[in-house]
Amino acid sequence: MTRRDAVALTAGIVCFGPVAASAQQSKVPVIGVLVIGKPNPSAVLQRFREELSERGYPEGRNIRIEVRSAEGHLDRLPALAAGLVHDHVDIIAALFTPAVLAAKGATTEIPIVMIGAGDPVGMGIVASLARPGGNITGMAGQTPELAAKQLELLKQALPGLRKISALCNKADPFSKPFLAQIERAGKAQGVEIVPVEVTAGPSLNAAFPAMVADKVGAVIVQPSLPLAHVAQLALRHQIPAVSPNGPFAGDGGLMSYANPPGEGPRLAASFIDKILKGAKPGDLPVQQPLRLELVINLKTAKALGLTLPPDFVARADEVIE
Repeated sequence: MTRRDAVALTAGIVCFGPVAASAQQSKVPVIGVLVIGKPNPSAVLQRFREELSERGYPEGRNIRIEVRSAEGHLDRLPALAAGLVHDHVDIIAALFTPAVLAAKGATTEIPIVMIGAGDPVGMGIVASLARPGGNITGMAGQTPELAAKQLELLKQALPGLRKISALCNKADPFSKPFLAQIERAGKAQGVEIVPVEVTAGPSLNAAFPAMVADKVGAVIVQPSLPLAHVAQLALRHQIPAVSPNGPFAGDGGLMSYANPPGEGPRLAASFIDKILKGAKPGDLPVQQPLRLELVINLKTAKALGLTLPPDFVARADEVIE
C-alpha cells in the first residue's frame, strides 16, 4: 500500500466513522398501538398523533406509529401484541384493559403505556398507582367512584328509577370488576342491578329484548363493547343508556360520563415523551382522570320520549341537540 492509499483509507475511516455513528443514533423510535377496534378508535388515534406532534414527535419524521387492531375480536389481541414485540417496537400504547393485558402478557421489557385500563392495581397490571414498577404505566380507567356517579346521574335524570342493567363484555377480563363496582354502588343507592353478560354478536342483540322483558329502566354499558351498535340497540328498544366513554353520547347514547375524549391521548403522549427521554415506566405514577365530563344527548332523550329535569340538563358539560 502506498502512502497516498494509506492516507486516503485513513481519511475514509475518519469520515465514515461519524456517519455510521450518526446513522446508528438516528434510529426512528417505533410506537406500537394496540386497540380492540370496536368502538372505533380513529378519533383517539388522531388526537394521539396530534398530541405527539405537539411534543415534538410528528409522525413520519422522528417517530413511526404502527397500529394493530383486533377489529372487535378480543381473542386476537395476544397474537397482535406478540407481533409488536417481534417487530421490536420501542413502546406499546394499549387502549382499554384487554389490550393492556395482552401487551403485558407479551413482554416484560418493552415499555407499555395504558390508555384507560380499569382498576390496574386490582387487575394485577401494576403494583400500585404511585409506584407501578415493572414496564407499565399510563392512565387508569373505570373506578368505583365513577360507577357510583353513573348510577347517581341516572337516578337524577330519571326520578323513580329502581332497576338498571349492567351490560358487560364477557370477553373482557375487566367485566367482573366492572359489574362488582356497579353492584356495590347499586346496593348503596337502593337500585337493583341486573347483570347482563354478552359478547359482540348475537348475544348482544338478544340482550336488549331480554332487558325489555325484565322491565329495566336503564342500562350502563361497558366501554369495550361496540358502543355505536349498542347505542342503536338501546334506542330501538327504548332503553336509556349511559357509558363511561366520552363519545358514547355522540354515538346516540343518552348520556356519557367520562374523562374528556382527548385526555387519554394527551396523557399517553406525555408518558411516551418521558420514556423516550429516558424515564423508566415503573417510576412514572399511573394517572387517574383529572376531570370528568357529563354529555347529554337531548335528541336521543326526545326519541326515547323522555323529558329530562332542566336543572339536570343545565349541569351538563355538553348538550347534543
